[in-house]
Amino acid sequence: MKQTYFIGLDIGTTSTKAIVFTPSGAVRGIGNVDYPLLVPQPSWAEQDPETIFAAVITALKKAIEKADVDKHEIGGIGFSTAMHSLIAVDHQGSPLTHSIIWADNRSVAQADRLKQDGVGHNIYLATGTPIHPMSPLPKIMWLREQAPDTFRKAAKFISIKEYVIHRLFGQYVVDYSIASATGLFNLRKLDWDEEALYVAGITKQQLSEPVPTTHILRGMKIRYAEEIGLDVDTPFVVGASDGVLANLGIGAIDPGQVAITIGTSGAVRTVVPEPITDPKGRTFCYVLTENHWVIGGPSNNGGIMLRWFRDEFSWPEVERAKQMGVDPYDVMIQAAENVRAGADGLLFLPFLSGERAPYWNAQARGSFFGIGLHHKREHFIRAVLEGILFSVYSIGIALRDLAGGASEIRASGGFARSREWRQIMSDMFGYEVLIPESHESSSFGAALLAMHALGALNDLHDVKNMIHISHRHEPDLERSSTYLQLFYIYERVYYNLLEEYKLIADFQKQLHK
Repeated sequence: MKQTYFIGLDIGTTSTKAIVFTPSGAVRGIGNVDYPLLVPQPSWAEQDPETIFAAVITALKKAIEKADVDKHEIGGIGFSTAMHSLIAVDHQGSPLTHSIIWADNRSVAQADRLKQDGVGHNIYLATGTPIHPMSPLPKIMWLREQAPDTFRKAAKFISIKEYVIHRLFGQYVVDYSIASATGLFNLRKLDWDEEALYVAGITKQQLSEPVPTTHILRGMKIRYAEEIGLDVDTPFVVGASDGVLANLGIGAIDPGQVAITIGTSGAVRTVVPEPITDPKGRTFCYVLTENHWVIGGPSNNGGIMLRWFRDEFSWPEVERAKQMGVDPYDVMIQAAENVRAGADGLLFLPFLSGERAPYWNAQARGSFFGIGLHHKREHFIRAVLEGILFSVYSIGIALRDLAGGASEIRASGGFARSREWRQIMSDMFGYEVLIPESHESSSFGAALLAMHALGALNDLHDVKNMIHISHRHEPDLERSSTYLQLFYIYERVYYNLLEEYKLIADFQKQLHK
C-alpha cells in the first residue's frame, strides 16, 4: 500500500516554504524560495504579489521533487500565510497595488484617528484585531484618502493568500483565521462586521467569502498542476494564519499552554475555547477553528534586533566568526554568556520599528538605558538578547490577565537554536521552557490542519503525540528575581517617554519629506 504525504505551505514575509510530511510528522522534502521586501518610501513595506505566487509554484515543485514522491501519494496541502497583507485588485483579479504587508506603517494617521474617536475600540472588541497600521482596516482607509483613483478601481480588497487561491482556483475565499486579522471580521458572527465596513468605506461584495479553516478546495487550474507536478484534484485545505498554526505545530493548543515564537519578529499566544478580547486593547484574538481561538500579541522586534546590532556594531565578533568558520551569532551570544543576568544594569528597549503588542505604538523608538563606563560591547549584546525577551514578556503579562497563568511554555523560531537565549527566556518568565524538535511550526501546523480536515487526524489534540521535545530549561529563580526588578524599570522608561517618542518620530518623519 502506498504511503500518503501531506504538504504544509507557508507563505512568509521573507520566503515561501513548502514541506512534505509523512502522516507521523517526519519531514520528507523541503522547497524554499526567498523574495525581497520593497520599501518605496520610508515606513512603507510591500511585496510583489506575482513574485510571491511564482515562489509558491516553485516551492511546491521543489518540495515534491526532493521528497521523491508520486503526485498520487500527496493526500493534501494546507495553507499558512503571514497576516495583515492587503492587495487591491481589479475586476479581472489583476493587482492595482503591491501586497502591503504587516510591517507597513503608512496608515498611522488613520489608525490614530480611529483610536481617538472611540470607534476603534468598539471595532477591536468586535473583531479582535487591535487598531494599528498593520491592520488592513486603516490601510483601506489610507487608500481611500490618499490613493482615491486606486480605491475607486478596486473590485476586491484581498490578502496574499486570497490572491494565490484565486490564481490557482479562480475563487475568492478567505479562511476565518486570516479574516479575523483584518479588523473587518466579527468574531462572534463569523462574518464581515458592518461597522468596520462602514468605517472602511467598502461593501461585503468587495471582500472574499469567509470559510472555515478546514474548507477544502479542489480542481486547480491544469497548467499550474502540471507545472508543480500535482494531480488537478489534489485537495488544498484553505488553512489559517502562520501565527495560530505555529501553536498547532508545536502542540500548544490546550488552555494554559503558551507558545512563544521569536524569528525576525516575535509573538506570544495561547489557545482559549471561545473568543476573548481585552478591555485594555493589548491583545489580538484570531481563529484557529470554531472551537480553538488564539489570543496573544505580536512584537515587531525579534531577531531582527540582533541582526541590526551584528551589522552595525559587532564587527569584531563577525571577524572572529570568519576566522573560526562559525556563525557570527554564536560568537556574539558566547560573549553575552560571560555577562551577568541583567547586563549589569543595562536595558535595551527594542522599539527600532515601533511596537505592536502590548503597547500598539508605531511611534515608539529604541533606546539603551542605564549605560555606564563599566559597560562593554558584550553587555550591549546581552542587553539586546534580554530586551527582545522583555518585549515578549510584556505580552505574556497581558495574557496572564486575560486567561490565567501559564502551565507550560513552548518556544520556537530561530532564537531556539541558542541554548543561552532559551535559558534567559526560562529565567525571565520563571517557567520551564520546552523546545520542540522541529522549528518549522507554521508549515507543520498547516499540514496537521490539512490532515484533520481530510480525515487523517481525528482530533487536533492528538498532535502532541507527534511532537518531540528536544530541550527543556528550568528557571534560575535568583535570575528570575533580577529580571522582575528590571522589567519594572523597563516599563517605567517606556511610559515616561511616551511624549518624547512622538516628538522624535515626528522629527525623523520630517527628515524624509
